[in-house]
Amino acid sequence: MSTASKTKIIKAPKVSNQKLFINGKWVNSISGKTFATLNPATGQEICQVAEADSADVDLAVKAARKAFESGPWKKMSAAERGRRINKLADLMEKNLPELAALESLDNGKPLRDSLNADLPLSIKAYRYYAGWCDKTHGKTIPVEGEYFCYTKHEPVGVVGQIIPWNFPLLMTAWKWAPALATGCTIVLKPAEQTPLTALRMAELAQEADIPDGVINVVPGFGPTAGAAITS
Repeated sequence: MSTASKTKIIKAPKVSNQKLFINGKWVNSISGKTFATLNPATGQEICQVAEADSADVDLAVKAARKAFESGPWKKMSAAERGRRINKLADLMEKNLPELAALESLDNGKPLRDSLNADLPLSIKAYRYYAGWCDKTHGKTIPVEGEYFCYTKHEPVGVVGQIIPWNFPLLMTAWKWAPALATGCTIVLKPAEQTPLTALRMAELAQEADIPDGVINVVPGFGPTAGAAITS
């Protein structure tokens, strides 16, 4: 005997931003190009998203470099960086139903997976690395002679990041969280199939008081935006 279950229909979330996020601002691509992101369940277009190419990536890298070299992020106390990363996790929890619906809309995975796996794991990653901010210590090393030998960990600079389509929120967390915790700045290219949650996370990062230029999001295609990040 089979049991029929009633499918719960949820309202599609509002897509608040479809532009590039560079230096704390929402901007069109330099070329003016856009591309469609589709609902995999229906094949219908969700919206048009600004398409970054190498020129846009260059702007994002310059913004991230400036934010790293002269901005407050790497100079901020480790405890304060951790507080702001935890605030980002708090905002994800506050907006959990919306983020889960947006992830499923853009990616096509069941809503229960987004709610019960992707979001909790993403939030856990931010909280984990927020806790590491003030625990990344150097050490002294015994050596022969009258020398004082020690290690000091410092942020490396701008981090170029490219993520796949299958776990957009979780992959973003795995990329952003350790880079933010160590004082680095970021240029992220989400997969062209699933750019929407990365753009929404950029909005939440602003709300969490992550300084302008620390996080930059440039949706686009591998041969153009992706190649610019890796070259």
